[in-house]
Amino acid sequence: MKLLWVGIAVGLCLREMVNGYERVGFNATELSHFEAHGTSSLAVANDPLMVGLTLIQSAAAKGAVCLDGTLPGYHLHRGFGSGANSWLIQLEGGGWCNNVRSCVYRKNTRHGSSTYMEKEIPFTGILSSNPEDNPDFFNWNRAKLRYCDGASFIGDTQDKDAQLEFRGQRIWSAAMEDLMSKGMSSAQQALLSGCSAGGLASILHCDEFRDLFPRTTKVKCLSDGGLFLDALDVSGGHTLRNFYNGVVDLQGVQQNLPRTCTNRLDPTLCFFPQNLISSIKTPLFLLNAAYDSWQIQASLAPPAADPQGYWHECALNHGKCTSTQVEFLQGFRSQMLNVIKDFSTSNQNGLFINSCFAHCQSERQDTWFADDSPLIGSQPIAIAVGNWYFDRAVVKAVDCAYPCDNTCHNLIFK
Repeated sequence: MKLLWVGIAVGLCLREMVNGYERVGFNATELSHFEAHGTSSLAVANDPLMVGLTLIQSAAAKGAVCLDGTLPGYHLHRGFGSGANSWLIQLEGGGWCNNVRSCVYRKNTRHGSSTYMEKEIPFTGILSSNPEDNPDFFNWNRAKLRYCDGASFIGDTQDKDAQLEFRGQRIWSAAMEDLMSKGMSSAQQALLSGCSAGGLASILHCDEFRDLFPRTTKVKCLSDGGLFLDALDVSGGHTLRNFYNGVVDLQGVQQNLPRTCTNRLDPTLCFFPQNLISSIKTPLFLLNAAYDSWQIQASLAPPAADPQGYWHECALNHGKCTSTQVEFLQGFRSQMLNVIKDFSTSNQNGLFINSCFAHCQSERQDTWFADDSPLIGSQPIAIAVGNWYFDRAVVKAVDCAYPCDNTCHNLIFK
């Protein structure tokens, strides 16, 4: 099924995204937002649960603030019944900012200031409280931590002249401390998940999350749409690596990256999951589209790498790709499969790599669990993740190459 996005807001968002990579941090940001909350009846469950925003009042004293100095926050829906002592933490996605100019812009949006955050948001997909929509996690305590720093919850510095606070690591710590005081310290089961930049954050913080709990607590991590590759763009350059270099340098990220990586590689390379996943000790599940829509538009074929616009139509709609372009994208998929080869040898880890043109599939109801959800074999994403988390089965689901999968909810942009 093709999910066709229409509407002025989406059009404006994507037009900005593809007209200048410098602005990708806050415009590609909107991609994960629209996917999570939906822009059509296809993407949003009927009558979704709306959950209010809680600001972390203790955060200011810890210097754990958004880019503009406002308090960070989360949305929490309490568990019940058999899930009362189980906790799911979802880290919001939303791109990154890599220089002062883009971060100053960002601090006047919901991804840089709690002033602009929605006061309540729908909980759908993996956050749903309906067992028919979310069979394994519906009655858990479910919290969504809002993203307002711009470096996947891991930076820690400031720019006084620009009045910017890069305090992602402190926000993470303050949020975890607050949630532990609200009952998470007694969790018997816990799952850290995240989408896009939040999916990267769930990888970066996975072992740290494990260490919050006693060994008797079952703890695992899920990264959705967070497997950002250090790939060559269509001009042979390193668009995403260059962008990440700005994020790492500007936001004081290096000090919080895993030493197991920075001891052997440049810090910027340690912001890429491919250089982290094999050393993570905690069980980790990678959910990713093999033809990740965000990476195609912002990393592989951004306008700066495609000045003649040869890739423009293909990046927005895979049905308009030439055979040569499809071959290039198959190479991207091959790189992704190569990156996860060692990671996949451990039975504690899980995989769901479908051959779709998508990005973030766990918070959208239509892709997480619905009558026509994407499948690998006969298994939808929600069942695959549940089987892995509860050790009902070893899950290493890797799709055949495009165009073999007719269950995809491919994203088509206008």
